[in-house]
Amino acid sequence: MPIRWTISHAERLVTVKADGDVTRKDLEAYLDALIAGDAMSYAKLFDASDVRPSYDDHDMMMLGARMRAYASMFEGGPLVFVANSEPVREAIARYLNLAAAHRPSAVFETADQAHAWLDKQRATKS
Repeated sequence: MPIRWTISHAERLVTVKADGDVTRKDLEAYLDALIAGDAMSYAKLFDASDVRPSYDDHDMMMLGARMRAYASMFEGGPLVFVANSEPVREAIARYLNLAAAHRPSAVFETADQAHAWLDKQRATKS
């Protein structure tokens, strides 16, 4: 499975690691798990540093529509990505733009930077 995640209810945190070719179906399975796990409002750290986006414009529009619907029903927690390639950063930027969710989000090149940002976001919300 190209996307693996852990939901920590105690920490209200979702950590995600994605590797290789990631499709819309993979991302939808992850999003479905967040809903089923009642974790949409949790902070999320999504490590996409080893991802090759494998979806087209239609897929991206469908993901954006899904996220807009979720944003209208659920409060989203802060979301940070780790991405160290231009194609992945472009895909993330497009996803965030299409999702139009009102929550803190950021993209960093290293996991350490992403963790530091997310820790700061979580501290200010407490």
